[in-house]
Amino acid sequence: MNPRTTLRIEGLAVFAGALAVYLSLDGPFWLLAVLALAPDLSMAGYLAGPALGSRIYNLFHTYTLPLALAGAGVWTGTTLAVLVAAVWTAHIGADRLVGYGLKYETDFKDTHLSAPRRPDASDEVTSTAD
Repeated sequence: MNPRTTLRIEGLAVFAGALAVYLSLDGPFWLLAVLALAPDLSMAGYLAGPALGSRIYNLFHTYTLPLALAGAGVWTGTTLAVLVAAVWTAHIGADRLVGYGLKYETDFKDTHLSAPRRPDASDEVTSTAD
């Protein structure tokens, strides 16, 4: 099986699991609706260029921060933190499911789930030999 397909299936599992956690905690629909696309606000980092933009985007689209937030929420008994983390995790899973991946510094469309780019003339190294 293609690794991209495996990662998409994994995204479906994460999305479904995170949504199940949210619903099992009786999270309100309005909070889910408000937060569903919140991690995509990190795309604003691309206004500073693709290198910084990809770093900021990737920071908000890896599981590390929402899982840390969920752990802190469970540790302290803060249900709201767990709800936010569940929505955040579900967002990342949904992104993986539909093929949005972590960004490379080259271009917003270059992700770990996209097909490898073919080098074009602008990517070739030219020789300056005499």
